[in-house]
Amino acid sequence: MASVVGIFSHSSLSVPLKDKKLLEVKLGELPSWILMRDFSPSGIVGAFRRGYYRYYNKYINVKKGSIAGITMVLACYVVFNYTFSYKELKHERRRKYH
Repeated sequence: MASVVGIFSHSSLSVPLKDKKLLEVKLGELPSWILMRDFSPSGIVGAFRRGYYRYYNKYINVKKGSIAGITMVLACYVVFNYTFSYKELKHERRRKYH
């Protein structure tokens, strides 16, 4: 007996715009998708919490871990500090001292 696979595709399922992930949103739907997001303090905290748990479960809480998760945190820390101290660092560029 032959099995039928692939009857449903992602395009045939109608998912409400609010429930779509960012990569699933089409360019024309992007402004309305952004307006549907929760920008209250609890919504922003929830978004950071979901991001943290996603990062933690993908890179830290794994059976065979590597240095990739810690390296990403350190790289973000370096970039974050560089952006905040750029105003002071741009005065330290190479100049002729005479």
